Amino acid sequence: MPTAFITGATGFIGGHIVRRLASRGYRIRALVRSTSRRDGLENFPVEWVDGDLSHTGALREAMEGCNFVFHAAADYRLWARYPAAMYATNVDGTRNVLQAALDAKVDRLVYTSTVGTIGLNGHHQPVDETSFLKLEKHTGHYKKSKFLAEQEALKFAKKGLPVIIVNPSAPVGSHDWKPTPTGRIVLDFINGRIPMYLDTGLNFVDVEDVAEGHVLAAHKGRIGERYILGHQNLKLKELLNMLAGITGIPAPDLKLPYPLALMAGWTSELLTRITGGNEPRVPLEGVHMARKYMFFKSDKAMRELGYRPGTVRAALWKAVQWFSENGYLKQPLPSSFVPIPAISSNDDAAMVEEAIAIAE
Repeated sequence: MPTAFITGATGFIGGHIVRRLASRGYRIRALVRSTSRRDGLENFPVEWVDGDLSHTGALREAMEGCNFVFHAAADYRLWARYPAAMYATNVDGTRNVLQAALDAKVDRLVYTSTVGTIGLNGHHQPVDETSFLKLEKHTGHYKKSKFLAEQEALKFAKKGLPVIIVNPSAPVGSHDWKPTPTGRIVLDFINGRIPMYLDTGLNFVDVEDVAEGHVLAAHKGRIGERYILGHQNLKLKELLNMLAGITGIPAPDLKLPYPLALMAGWTSELLTRITGGNEPRVPLEGVHMARKYMFFKSDKAMRELGYRPGTVRAALWKAVQWFSENGYLKQPLPSSFVPIPAISSNDDAAMVEEAIAIAE
């Protein structure tokens, strides 16, 4: 069986890549910091390699004998007190991984980018991989750092590294222990922290499908190409209504005017800087991103990779259940919510939908 080396294995997407590779019988070697949490991965056959993204030589040694490399590690925050650290991880770290993979002569490398590097048209119409946005047009350090990292991947493709870029949209599902900004929407809704909604939209996708898309890209992707791994375009209000149908918790009916959201972002970041908090409750970058609908098309991945994502509804159900079972809720879910028994990352979309239908 092939051997895969993965960075970011303890993250949301990375952890699901590990689960997907393990289900396929891959030998897995994962780079991890000694202080990183390995929640939910303790029982998987992973060879853990202590280290970080700063040393090309150590990365090269860790990749020895590996067929595939999945570079999923990233500093994913919508606010950073010291942005230089984000660029060090997302840009410099990516360059080190790419160089190590080139030196190690791996068969394929899949780089996890983001749809945030893809230009939007401003007309609420979904865009594809052909839409580009210049660096100066990107808002916030996360998007800028990921754009620069993606450019590094394209440069290395020209140098002869067999690198494929995947651009996940907004993943949702189980094992979102941090949680991610997308998971935070789900959790805040359940915990009653979304009294109003913004007129914005996102492309949502089951994180398990994103992981499957990575594996498909490793085997079928064209070198130097980008593939959007997303699924359903939903207005935020539509997503909240879907969560209301799953949980039995009413969705908010009041729309928050954008100027008030902008004011909340400025105030939240100011208070965070004054108090020394870890992150603002309302990151200003997130408010800026909400000005446009982030709608995308995954036709290319479906056509070239055989990418077949399941329903967002099922992914939300799994996220709600996982947060409930792992102590993230301030109070129990309404009795109308019926858990799905024995949800597994190996269950296909049809099996999950059938379980949901039975639960309902």
